[in-house]
Amino acid sequence: MSKIRVGLHGVNGHQVLSQVSGNPRAELAAVSAWEGELPADVERHATLDALLASPDIDLVSLCSPRRRDQAREAIACLEAGKHVYAEKPCAMDEESLDAILAAAKRTGRRFHEMADTAFAQPYLAIRGIVGRGEIGEVVHVFVQKSYPLWTARPLDEDVDGGLLLQVGVHAVRMVEHVAGTRIVTASAVQTRLGNPRGGDLRVAAALSLGLENGALASVIVNYLNPGGFPSWGNESLRVFGTKGMVEAVDGGARTRLVLAEGDRGELAARRAVTQLSRVLPGRAPRRRPHAPEFGSGSCIRSASSFGRGGTLSTFGDPCHVV
Repeated sequence: MSKIRVGLHGVNGHQVLSQVSGNPRAELAAVSAWEGELPADVERHATLDALLASPDIDLVSLCSPRRRDQAREAIACLEAGKHVYAEKPCAMDEESLDAILAAAKRTGRRFHEMADTAFAQPYLAIRGIVGRGEIGEVVHVFVQKSYPLWTARPLDEDVDGGLLLQVGVHAVRMVEHVAGTRIVTASAVQTRLGNPRGGDLRVAAALSLGLENGALASVIVNYLNPGGFPSWGNESLRVFGTKGMVEAVDGGARTRLVLAEGDRGELAARRAVTQLSRVLPGRAPRRRPHAPEFGSGSCIRSASSFGRGGTLSTFGDPCHVV
C-alpha cells in the first residue's frame, strides 16, 4: 500500500512532524507557512493555497498562524480534496464547526481535530477501567488542567484560541472520552485576574457540567502552573463511581484505583498510542460519528462563546449552556 502524503501548514501548535517521520504509513511531502529545517526533498510553499494546488498531498495537518482563520482553511483543504487533521480549537464557534463538518460530509474527506488526550497514558488505561465497569456507574468527575503563563503566551485569543478553547478542550475531553459519559449541560466563568500583561487573555476558568446519565463534572483550567512544578502541564483527573474511584494526579505521574473491597494502588504502566496513527486514511475505520466525536468540543465552544462576559445563555444540542 502506498504511503499517505502529508502536507504541514503552520507551526502554531502541536505540529505532527515527529509522528510523520519514520511512519510506515505516511511521508512528509510539503509544507507551507513553515519555519525551521526540513529534508531537502520536502517542497516548501509560501501559502496554504500553493500547498493545496499540489496533487501530491493527501492529508493536510493544520497549525494555522491564527486559530481564528483555521476553520476557513480547513474547509479550503477539504474542498481541495485533502483529508484534514487540525490543531485545537479547529473552530472558534459553533457555526464554523458545523461548516467544517458539512464540508467533510460533502466532499467525502476525513476531518479530525487533534485530540490525543484519550490516547495518552495513564488516561487510556483509566478509560479502559471505566469502560469495563470496574468502578460502577460514573457519578462525579473532577478535572484540572493547568499550564504556565509563559511570556510568549498570546494576549490575543484569536491566535491560539484562548484558555477555554485551547486548554479547556483537554479537560472536557477527559470527561467525555475518558470517563465515557457525554456532556449535556455546561456553565462557565472566566477571569483575567493574574494576567500581568493586560490584553484579552483569560487566566483562569471554571466549568460545571451535567452528564447524560445524570452525573456531574467539575473542571478548572488556568495558566497558573508555577515554574517549580516538574512538568509543563499540571493535570488531575478523578472519576468517582458507585463501586469505586480512579485517579491520575501530578500531571499523570501518580495514579490510584480504589474499590469497595480495597485499595488497588498504582495502575500498571501501559503503552500510549498516537491519534494520528488512528486517523490516517486507509486504516479500517474505528470511528464514532462526528456528533459524538466533537461533542466535547461543541460544548466548550458553546460555553466560551456565551461566557465571555460572564453570563451564559441557553444553547442547543448537543450541549445546553445554562
